[in-house]
Order: sequence, then C-alpha cells, then structure tokens
Amino acid sequence: MRNAAAVGVIFLLCNFAIAQEREFSVCIADFQDQARTESISEHVVENVLGNLEPQNRVIELDNSQPEFVQSFAQYFNLRVSASRIEKGRLLYSQHREFLDKLTQEYGIPGQYLVAFWGLETNFGGYLGTMPTLDSLATLACDPRRSAFFTSELMIALRLLERESLSPEEMQGSWAGAMGHTQFMPSSYWQYAVDGDGDGQINLWASEQDALESGANFLRDLGWKRDERWGREVKLPTNFPYLEAGLNNARSLEDWSQIGILQTSDAALPQAEMDGSVLVPAGHTGPAFLVYDNFSVIMKWNRSESYAIAVGRLADRIAGAGALVAAPPEDQAALTRDQLSNMQQQLLDKGYEPGEADGVIGPATRAALSAFQKDADLIADGFPHLQSLRLLSPDTEFDL
Repeated sequence: MRNAAAVGVIFLLCNFAIAQEREFSVCIADFQDQARTESISEHVVENVLGNLEPQNRVIELDNSQPEFVQSFAQYFNLRVSASRIEKGRLLYSQHREFLDKLTQEYGIPGQYLVAFWGLETNFGGYLGTMPTLDSLATLACDPRRSAFFTSELMIALRLLERESLSPEEMQGSWAGAMGHTQFMPSSYWQYAVDGDGDGQINLWASEQDALESGANFLRDLGWKRDERWGREVKLPTNFPYLEAGLNNARSLEDWSQIGILQTSDAALPQAEMDGSVLVPAGHTGPAFLVYDNFSVIMKWNRSESYAIAVGRLADRIAGAGALVAAPPEDQAALTRDQLSNMQQQLLDKGYEPGEADGVIGPATRAALSAFQKDADLIADGFPHLQSLRLLSPDTEFDL
C-alpha cells in the first residue's frame, strides 16, 4: 500500500510538471507571434525564444517575501562595510580619469557611480546567475505581472540582436536585471551607453559601459549637478519629529532656525535648497538631512535605506569618515507579520498607515508618528517596543 501511494504521488507530480510544460509552450507560442509583429528576426523567434525553458525557482522567488525585515543597522552595516569602502576607493582611483570625464559630461560625481556599482553587484563580484531570457519568459507567463514582463522580454530580445549578445551571456537576477549596474531590459535599451567605444554596449563585460550608462540614467532621472545627496546632521533635543519624513521638505534656513547643525556643530550651509529630515533608526540613531538628489537615488531603488547607503558609501569612497551617530545594533529585526499587525492596529485606531502589508513606508511612519504623539511618546515614526506594546497590548513581542 505504501509503495502504491508513493507511485500515485509521483504520477500526480509528473502530470503536474507535464501540464506546466504544456502551458509554458503555449505561452511561448504566443510570444513568438508577438515577436514577429514587432519585427524581431525569425532566427531569434525560432532559435532563441523557441528554446527558452521555464524557471520554477523564479516564480518561487517572486511569490516569497523574507520573514524578517532587517533593522537599519543590519542593512546599513552590511552594505557600507569597511571592505566595500576600501574596494570602492581602489576602483574610484583606478577609474578616476574616466569618472572625471563622466562628471564633466553628465554632472554625476564619480563616487556616486562607484557607490551604485557597489550596492548593485558588489563592484561586479556577483552579476547573477539566472538565465535572463528564460526568467523573463517565466514571469511573463505568470498572470500577476504578465504585461510588464512581456514588454521586458520583447525588449531583451531586441537587445540580443542590437548588441550581438548571446543568450548564454545574458544572465542576471531572477527578475531580469542585468550587468554591473543591474539594468532591466527597458533601462538597458534606453539608457545604456558604449562607454569604452568598442561599438557594442555590454553591461556584463565592460565596466566603462556600465559606469557611463549609470551616469546617463541618473542624469535623465533628474540629478542636480553640483549638489550632494544629503548629509548626517545633529538634531536639537526638542526636535519636532512629526516634521521628519520625505514629505516634509523645508528650506535649509528653516531647519537652521529649528536648531539643526552639521555633525561638526557648524551651522547648515547657507544655500537656496530644501531638505527633509530622516531618522531611519528612530531618535536613538543617526539623523540625515536629504536633498533633491536623494529622491533621484530613490527613482533607481524605492528604498530609503538603499538611498542612504548609496549616499554614505559615496561619501566614504570620497574620503569622508564614519557616521558620528552609529546605527544602534541592538534594535531587533521585526517580522513582516508583526509589522502588518502594527499597521492593522493603527488602522483600527483611526490612523492611516496605508495597506497592512508588513512594509514600512512614508504613510506608515506618518501614522505611527501621529499615534506616538497622541500617546505622549517621542513621535519619530519608528516601531519601538514601547509603541508596539501600546498599540497591541495583547500581543507578545519577543524582541
């Protein structure tokens, strides 16, 4: 009986795999028809698109979310590490002449380009191993985001032709990002530049192609020449934390009048610029005053922590010292369920954190700040244990 049951399970699994293969084949046939209407060559339609294979691991990764959300200290220290700073400074020096040329042409200081390179692929140390075309086709066949990935797949096929690439060298992340700067096909197509002048744009093989493409992309995103991303600052003890957050930009003069100082205790620069105060680890951690170029970094990646890491890594590559206020390392990583529960509790109490999705964004921080103010806590919008216990007194928080 046990052997019969095992055979039955194997039979069902085989049938499921066959059904999946059949569904993928039908999907590929549709893509082939679309590719022909978009004037993609018959060779690519038949011999490349027709030979793609489903990547089940891609769907697993697309549907999964990490259980724990890293604390700011965990995220920041991993990405702006001593080894990465040292490697970034070395590569900045090696590419200095080329980077200076890019700064003159595009307005992007070289240390930022090297910092993006470091954050995206650890300076080319890991470009990804997933077959890009197969991954894009797999995601395009999945109904969740079919339209987006179908478009990216068609562009990737045109890139294959335009740049004389082979399917084998087109490897990257599970979601289709490619090369040293991890460009999606649409970004590759629109912004990638032949930086080394060899007549081909290859973001895997050419560091110069990747760096100049990054400069071209950032310029188009709106980078302001001769302005920095932001800076670490010192907040006064009576700082009104409800004024923190990206949506609360004020002039440098206004922030100066509130009492914000540079970390050297000098006054803020006298410049016609607006900035926003961010406290990613709450009032016990570092504070940053961020400018318009910070928002440009976030157009590359929508994470505030990512943008801070890029800015600080760029600063360190250019010779700046460590943060004056180090991120507190004793802050526990919360689970997405805990954060989702916090958001639901805020909703139930009449605040507006947005969707209870377990991801803290500007809306959740603003709602939590409002709750903390009403509860006579420091309203920094950070999920401290005291705030969590007040929000949900019946929940055990083992932090």
